[in-house]
Amino acid sequence: MSLLLLLTACLLTCLGQIAQKYAVESWRGKDGGWGEKLRSPWLWLALFSLGLGLLVWLLVLQRLEVGLAYPMLSLNFVLITLVARFIFHEPVDHRHWLGVALVIGGVVLLGQHA
Repeated sequence: MSLLLLLTACLLTCLGQIAQKYAVESWRGKDGGWGEKLRSPWLWLALFSLGLGLLVWLLVLQRLEVGLAYPMLSLNFVLITLVARFIFHEPVDHRHWLGVALVIGGVVLLGQHA
């Protein structure tokens, strides 16, 4: 159950980050003020996802040691890199992919203790 909550917290925070990116992309080239920006559904999805992710994270911290739980959030780095590359078509160099591989290796090692 703890690992399911941890994965849910990761996915919600990633969704929040992606929604933030879509929000600012939708603002690009618009002259509207903050009122228009605050009506962005992407912004509200980001706030909702990040808020819910925080609540789930608190449940994770009740069940797992912070020294184990927090490094597992590095999965966000992996997921966001994949989204950046394949959804937003951003360039990702070889060193970045090496970092992703190392993070995955670290998560696998930590996961063996869970």
